[in-house]
Amino acid sequence: MRALVYEAFGARPTIETVPDPVPTPDGVVVQVGASGVCRSDWHGWMGHDPDIRLPHVPGHELAGTIVAVGAQVTSFRVGDRVTVPFVAGCGRCEPCRAGQQQVCHAQFQPGFTHWGSFAQFVALGYADQNLVRLPDAMDFATAASLGCRFATSFRAVSQQGRLRGGEWVAVHGCGGVGLSAVMIAQALGGRVIAVDIDDERLALAARLGAEVTVNGRTTPDVPAAIMEVTDGGAHLSLDALGHPQTLRNSVLGLRTRGRHVQVGLLLADHAQPPVPMDRVIARELELLGSHGMAAHAYPELLGMIGRGVLNPAALIGQRIGLDGAADALTGMDAFTGTGVTVIDSF
Repeated sequence: MRALVYEAFGARPTIETVPDPVPTPDGVVVQVGASGVCRSDWHGWMGHDPDIRLPHVPGHELAGTIVAVGAQVTSFRVGDRVTVPFVAGCGRCEPCRAGQQQVCHAQFQPGFTHWGSFAQFVALGYADQNLVRLPDAMDFATAASLGCRFATSFRAVSQQGRLRGGEWVAVHGCGGVGLSAVMIAQALGGRVIAVDIDDERLALAARLGAEVTVNGRTTPDVPAAIMEVTDGGAHLSLDALGHPQTLRNSVLGLRTRGRHVQVGLLLADHAQPPVPMDRVIARELELLGSHGMAAHAYPELLGMIGRGVLNPAALIGQRIGLDGAADALTGMDAFTGTGVTVIDSF
């Protein structure tokens, strides 16, 4: 099969012909119909993820059709159209038994612990516990975004963030995760403030439901601006980028007893950022992490999409072929363009 492979961290990936994967006893092989290009893939390529072993094929936001099934798989068969969370739980550890597969102790992560979906085929383990059947009306490009950015944002806003209708929600960073959060928060009845340093992204956030936009490049004090427009601070705030400054702004922009959810990854030199704990203590703020969403939680999300309440397809900014994936991956840190880039031809 054709796959995008890198032999060293930070070295430019190339298209190679590599052996077709075979399913493990508890896994399947999926012919990839679409794969999102995510900043987490860029972090992996840069060497920020200790699970990656070289050579490596990136890609963790995927959807496609099952073409081979392991002997132990009972719930899926060849021909099924599926997607999968970017964290696949083993089903046996304590978090999995409690229904929290997104923090599994022995998790399978395509594109990180195993080769991923920047390829014609991808092998997926723990299939019965983690695959999600796709509605017939949902195309692969839309479904690919559900595995990471959209599903992660959905859980961050609705489950970890516990958003209630009428609450102010500040979203710091309007990339794929942030724009997903804007759309989801608005659909759930939140009053959304979108924060970014790019006017084009802020304009898209406004079209997706943001009531207020704040340009962090031209606004001297982002938390103060949020405090003013909300008359005391956001009830819920998300750092959807993953940077010490957006983390700090998110916490400082909360009202008393507000909730901060860290969604964007803080890795490498940013892995242990300073946090204004004096404000956390004095105002009894909550600091929460959010790491994907388990497969069993997908029906609520899929139901909202099916009813037209949410439209992940609106986030797709560019469709490319596998031959363009190297440029898309290596350029992720430039933060250029709007929306989600999707590979949909292989």
